[in-house]
Formats: sequence, structure tokens, C-alpha cells
Amino acid sequence: MDIEQYLSDKQRQLEKSGQRIKDFGVFDFNYIPDKPLMRKEVKPVIDALLRYSQTGIANNCLILGSRGCGKSVIARYLMKLLSNQLNFVYSNCRQHNTSFKILANLLGLVPRGVGLHELWERFTDIHHKKTVFILDEVDLLSEKDRHKDILYLLSRSTNNYMAVLLSNNPKFTACLDESIMSTLQPEIIHFSSYNAMDIEQILTDRAKTGLVSIPKTVISEIAALTAKNTNSDVRIALKTLYLWALEPDEALTDHFEKARKDIIFDVVKDLNDKNLLILKAAQSQSSGYVKEIYQVYKKTSANFNEEAFSYVHFYSNLSYLQSLGLILLISTKVDRSYTNRIQLTFDPGILDTVWKMRFE
Repeated sequence: MDIEQYLSDKQRQLEKSGQRIKDFGVFDFNYIPDKPLMRKEVKPVIDALLRYSQTGIANNCLILGSRGCGKSVIARYLMKLLSNQLNFVYSNCRQHNTSFKILANLLGLVPRGVGLHELWERFTDIHHKKTVFILDEVDLLSEKDRHKDILYLLSRSTNNYMAVLLSNNPKFTACLDESIMSTLQPEIIHFSSYNAMDIEQILTDRAKTGLVSIPKTVISEIAALTAKNTNSDVRIALKTLYLWALEPDEALTDHFEKARKDIIFDVVKDLNDKNLLILKAAQSQSSGYVKEIYQVYKKTSANFNEEAFSYVHFYSNLSYLQSLGLILLISTKVDRSYTNRIQLTFDPGILDTVWKMRFE
């Protein structure tokens, strides 16, 4: 078969399979369902927003949870649901990773010849009424924005803005100045990872909207694979269902592995240099012992003129990498004491590819 023939056959196959899909949009990661899954973790977020709406007194929230546990979906759904009561502004710190860029984007400005405090004054002049400031993936604020100025400005604003911060890093607060924490005083809300039943319900709801029929057996199998192998990242489950709907004759496990690889590649690609250096050190140290990996990490950082984390911050970032589903921290007995080992949970070829893109 030549290339033209393969292209033609594949196109006919996808067109035929596409007839099983009513709405491709439900498989987009930016899709907001009409009724997201209700969990107990959502209640304190709703309560905080309603208190703010009623009193005007900020009830700042820091929502912690691993990738794919529903933080962003819930935040954006509540924005839509409460838009008649509160003014919302939203920024993703992956796309706008400094305080300056966040404010410039919200104001729709090209930030040339303008200082941060001038941008903040313009923002406060526009937004007088009760405003909820949502910062998604706030842990991705650049290290260049060392003092996280946007958080300081929010915490000290006389307009009593409410901040809702979403973070994948369970130890994000350790990165904040005491002055910010003392005035921001966020209520910390932990979103647990979905279990298999939750994932099955989410997939079923999407299938009702997006597919001609609901493949219950397939959905159950995807949910089980996702809960067991991916730290319950529902995005992998959704992509697997999408791939299966287009190519149902392929093995479901193959679709699952492709979805997992694609999403993990994006996760690794978006890491900062220091976290990539940690993963590279873990990959090169066969023993897996944390303290030995830290020594390799320090040497590798020096080779690339990167200031290494202290051991405390290094360990904090291991928790972050574990929350992303990239590593496992395993307690191991050595002689009479216990120590931790690091185990990579993804294809090392992904790390090699990203490493070459970034450092070579």
C-alpha cells in the first residue's frame, strides 16, 4: 500500500467512525459540562463564593489537587453559574506566567512602557464591584516573578477582591512569602483524585451528550485503567474514549497507552527547568534513593548554570511531581531504617525528547 492509498483508506474509516460521534466538542479539555460531577470538595468553594457575594468580605481559597481531578472544570462552571451575582476574571498561569503578563492580558494591553503598579491601578479602576480573581495553575508562576506580586496586590487591595487559586502542587504555600500568606489567609481545599466510579460517571455523562450510543462495557474498562494506572487523570480517560469512538476496531489498551503518552508528554514539556533536572537526575541514578538523586541533581544543575533547590525545596518538588503522576515515592527499608526511593512512572523516552528540546 502506498501513502496515497493509506491516506484514502484511513480517511474513509474515520469518516465512517465519526458517525458515532454527535458532538466532538465534549472531548475538548476546555469543555464545561452542563452538570459537572458533584463531590463534597465542591461545597466549601460554593460556600466561600456565596459568603463573598453576600458580605463583600473576601474568603480566599487555595484549591489543591493532582492534574485531571476537576479543579479547573469546577472553577469555570461556577464562574458561569454565578456570573449574575459576581464579577469573575480568570487567568491561566501556564499561558501568562508573571504578574505583569496576567494583568496585561486581563486588560487586553500590549505591555510596553507600562509598569506593574500602573497596570494594577488600571485594573482596579475598571473593577469596582465584587470581583473573584481566579488564577489557574498558580504554581506555574515563573521563578522570575520571585515575590508573586499579583498575590501580594490581591491580598492588600482595598477593593476586597476574592482570590481563588488552583494548584497542582500540594506544597505550594511553602513557596509564598509570610507577608502574602498572613494577608491572603486562604482556605485550603483539597480535591481528591477521582475513583473508578467517578470516572465512569463522567465518561457516561460525556457519552450521553457526545456519542450516538453509550458503550457501557468500554466505559467501565477505561475507568478501571485510568484509576489504576494514571493517578486518576480524567483527561486520559476522555481522550481514550474519543480515540476508541473514532477507531473501535483497535485494542482499547492501545488507545489508552496513546492517550496517556500524549498527555504525559504535554505535562513533562510544561515543567520548568528545575523540575526537568530533578527527573533527569532520577532517571540517571539506578538506586532511586532520594538523597543520592539530590546529589546528582545538584551536580547536573551546576553543569547547566542553574541554581539548585535546597534539599527542603527539592523534596517539596518531589511531592509536586508525584501529584502530576510522573513519579512514585516509595518507602524502602535499608538496614534498620526507612528511606524513600523515586520511581519514574512514564516512558523515559518522553523525558529524553523534552530534554533535547530544552537543553541540547
